[in-house]
Amino acid sequence: MEMPLSPEDILEMDPVQVLGHEGSQNDVASVQTSNILSFLKKNAFVFLTVTAVAIGIGLGFALRHINMSAQEIQYLMFPGEMLMRILQMLVLPLIVSSLIAGLSGVDRKAYGRIGLRAFSYYLVTTVIAAFTGIALAVLVQPGKSSKRTAEPSGGTAEAVQSVDAFLDLIRNMFPSNVVEACFRKYKTEYSSGDSSGGYLSVSNETEKTPVPGTADGINVLGLMVFSVTFGLILSSMETKGKPLRDFFICLNKAIMLLVNVIIWYSPVGIIFLLAGQVVKMTDAEEIGREVAMYTLTVIAGLIIHSLFTLPLIYFTVTRKNPLKFIGGLLQALTTAFGTSSSSATLPVTFHCMEGNHNMDKQVTRFMLPIGATMNMDGAALYEAVAALFIAQVNNMDLNFGQILVLSLIVTAASTGAAGIPQAGMVSMVIVLASAGLPTEDISLLMIVDWILDRLRTATNVLGDCIGVGVVQHLSRHEL
Repeated sequence: MEMPLSPEDILEMDPVQVLGHEGSQNDVASVQTSNILSFLKKNAFVFLTVTAVAIGIGLGFALRHINMSAQEIQYLMFPGEMLMRILQMLVLPLIVSSLIAGLSGVDRKAYGRIGLRAFSYYLVTTVIAAFTGIALAVLVQPGKSSKRTAEPSGGTAEAVQSVDAFLDLIRNMFPSNVVEACFRKYKTEYSSGDSSGGYLSVSNETEKTPVPGTADGINVLGLMVFSVTFGLILSSMETKGKPLRDFFICLNKAIMLLVNVIIWYSPVGIIFLLAGQVVKMTDAEEIGREVAMYTLTVIAGLIIHSLFTLPLIYFTVTRKNPLKFIGGLLQALTTAFGTSSSSATLPVTFHCMEGNHNMDKQVTRFMLPIGATMNMDGAALYEAVAALFIAQVNNMDLNFGQILVLSLIVTAASTGAAGIPQAGMVSMVIVLASAGLPTEDISLLMIVDWILDRLRTATNVLGDCIGVGVVQHLSRHEL
């Protein structure tokens, strides 16, 4: 390290040396300034989000003393309402375009054993992550306040039996009308009275008879099943399906660019959403404690999945040291944490897998791009905890059937999530709307989402890399 010059040293130097030394110091200062500016530019969205959270909370506490009416609070939250409407607008095209574009480009080898193993791994780890989040949220109860336990449940949804909820899940996977699935889903309703059967009809006032019904909201599972099937069919058509395949790939890129543009409005919406939530809070200290418990629950789940579940799967299949494998991925994991985007981390992930671990390019080139879009373990765990947290905050008790449906919705929504920063907000809207939970409460999650988004992205990338190692080991004879 170069020591600063004393006045005596400067007097002993000739003018050329002094000017040269000052020039070098100026160069160092300019380099440091450019580095700071580039860092601020790369993390501008993070700073804006954190600033928006601080401003929103401060504005909310400042307005709490005014005793605003419900109508005035609604006007205050209007910019935030626009953010939620914009995010909901992107849900449908994002799911359909990302899945069809991703699966239509799958090589025909994907129909072989390598592809089957890859998709099986994605499904198993995503389901495990979702159930890990659900188990932690049920055990820890981060949204349950002791001051509200005696209050009646705020949920207005009609109770649905577990069997009917499971059958509704299967029905929604195969919608009778794909267009209707864009805005409505099947839901069993119950009527008391006559069970129609002509002359054999029986009147029973106490028995609840299940009858077909519908509920407003996007049928996520039905669109997922249709998009996956349609994408695989397109990939099997080779050159004949190229025009339609190119259309969906272009549509997906356009939607991603649109998401990137709209996301920059989210700090404005977050300010007013949070301000409205703070004004409406009856006990700010209790809400703060619950959000802190929610954050710790998500972090604990991500640690369990990253440092226990995934390494255990890797060791069980390969019988190799998972810590040594993870050690070769530190560059990719730190990049994922810094960029908060599994798609942006792809070049570094390729370098780590092919350079550090000498993985076969047939496996990496097939699995990593698809994994960056479809394998979202961290997102599945986070969305499961977040959905149950919001249900608990609103005193809505979910039964086993509803939790089962929630786990499948979380798996489906996380699979269709985009690998870009803050895309979890879009998929979170899908989960809350599908589960019948208030979407405006997503503002509570935004307080800490800037750090959780980075942690779950690192978990997503780790899951992709572990999957490559597992599938390559299982497919070593084919390769």
